[in-house]
Amino acid sequence: MEDAASDSVGNLPEFSVGEISLAVKRTVESNFERVRVRGEVSRPMRAGSGHVYLTLKDENAVLDAVCWRGAAQRLSIQPEDGMEVIATGKLTTYPGRSKYQMVIEQMELAGEGALLKLLEDRRKRLAAEGLFEAERKRPIPFLPSVIGVVTSPTGAVIRDILHRLADRFPVHVIVWPVLVQGDGAKDQVSRAIRGFNSLPEQGGPMPRPDLLIVARGGGSLEDLWAFNEEEVVRAAAASDIPLISAVGHETDTTLIDFASDRRAPTPSAAAEMAVPVRADLIARLAEDTARLTGAVSRRLNEGRTVVSGLARGLGDPGARIEQAQQRLDYASGTSRSRITALLDRLKYAVDRPIPSPAEILARTRGRFDTVARGLRVGPIERSIADGDRDLARLLRGARSAYGRRLKSEEDRLAGLGKLLDANSFERVLERGFALVRDESGAPVKSAAETSAGQTVSLRFRDGETSAVIGTGPAPADGGGGAKPKARAKPAPASPPDTPTQETLF
Repeated sequence: MEDAASDSVGNLPEFSVGEISLAVKRTVESNFERVRVRGEVSRPMRAGSGHVYLTLKDENAVLDAVCWRGAAQRLSIQPEDGMEVIATGKLTTYPGRSKYQMVIEQMELAGEGALLKLLEDRRKRLAAEGLFEAERKRPIPFLPSVIGVVTSPTGAVIRDILHRLADRFPVHVIVWPVLVQGDGAKDQVSRAIRGFNSLPEQGGPMPRPDLLIVARGGGSLEDLWAFNEEEVVRAAAASDIPLISAVGHETDTTLIDFASDRRAPTPSAAAEMAVPVRADLIARLAEDTARLTGAVSRRLNEGRTVVSGLARGLGDPGARIEQAQQRLDYASGTSRSRITALLDRLKYAVDRPIPSPAEILARTRGRFDTVARGLRVGPIERSIADGDRDLARLLRGARSAYGRRLKSEEDRLAGLGKLLDANSFERVLERGFALVRDESGAPVKSAAETSAGQTVSLRFRDGETSAVIGTGPAPADGGGGAKPKARAKPAPASPPDTPTQETLF
C-alpha cells in the first residue's frame, strides 16, 4: 500500500511557486475576463501614483479591487465609503500576496436609490462647508452688457435662450460649448465656469461677461448627474461673476442650484431673469422724463410767482424812468417854443442882419445838450431806494399790528372760555343741585311733567343714579310722621348766552 502511494506521488508533476501562481492567474483571467460586480464600496484610497484601491463587499464576502490611474481619471463617479456601485472590469491575481482582485475599468451607481443617498450625503457635506449660504449669493446685474452661457452648442436650450434674449433685450452673448451629460461633462462645465472668470475685465481679446448662465434641458437623475458633481458645485460657488443655474425642468433639482446666485426653473426663465423687457424700460423712461419735465415746469412757475410778487412790492423802475423821460420831453418842447418866440422878437427889434433860425437853433441845441448831459439817473435810483425803505418800514409795521391783533383775539377767546366754564351746568351741580331726566333723556322741568311710578335719572356732581316717582299718600299733619319736604324751587332760567338748555333742580 505504501509502495502504491509512493508511486502515485512520484508521478505528480512538480511546480515552482511562480509556476503555480502563473497557472492560477491564467485560469482566473481566462474565466473572468469581463465581469460586472455589484457591491458596497469600503475603504477607498487614492495612492500618490493616482491608482485607486478599494474593497467591494456584500453580506457574504469581500473582493479587493484596484482602478489604475488612467481608468480612475475617466470614472463617471468617485468611489466613496458606503456607496453601492456596479463595477465593470476583470478578475486577476496578485502573486505577491497570493490573493485575487478585480481590476476596475468602469463604475456606476447601483440604482436611483443609491444616487439619491449619495446626492443627499454630498449636499449635507457641502452645506456644512457654507457653500450654500444665502450671504454668499450676489445680486444679478440689472442690465448686463455681456452674458456668458455654458451649455451644449446644439439642441433647443441655446436656441431658447438666444430667442428669449432677442425678444426682451438683445445683448452680446458668448457661448462656451460643453458636454452636459456623460464622461467628461463635469470637467468641461467646471472648466468653462473658471474660464469665464479668468478673462480680464478690460483690454482682453474677449469681453468678460457680466452674468453667467449654466443651462441644460431636462432628463433623468443619471442624465443630470454632472451638475451634482462636487467639482462643478465648487466652481459655481467660487465664481466671481453672478451665476444663474437653469438645469433641467422646474421639478429637477441639482446641487449647482444651491451654489448658484439664482436658480431658474427652465433655460427660458433664466433668460427672462437675465435682462428686462426693453419696451418696458422705454415706457418707464418716458414716464420718468414727463414727470421730471413737469416738476421742473412747476418749479419755474413757482419761481416766477415769487419774483412777480417781489416786483409788485418793490415797484417798477422802468415806470419811473419813463416818467422822467416824459418830463424831459415836456421841458424840451417848452424850450423850443420859447427860443422861437425870442428869435421873432429880436428879428424886428434890430436893423441888422441876424443869424438864421437854424444857426440859433444849432447854438441853442448845443446848450440844451449841455443841460441834458447834466441830467443823471442817480436821483431816480435814490428815489427807488427811498421807496424800498418805505416799503420795508410798512411791512414791519404791518407785522407788528398783526401780532398785536392776534394777541388781543387770543386774550378775548380765553375770556370767553372762562365765561363758558363759569356758566356751565356742571358748576351748578357742584353746589348741590341735581339734573332730572325722563326715560328718553329729556330734562324734567316741572313736577306736573311727572307721574307716579315713573322712572327718572338723577345726575349729581359725582355720578348718575335712577329713581322712581313716589305713589303713596302724604301723611296727615300731627300724625307723628315727618312732614314732607318742600320741593325745591326750579332754578331760574338760563341766560340767553348759556351753552346748555337743560333744566336744573
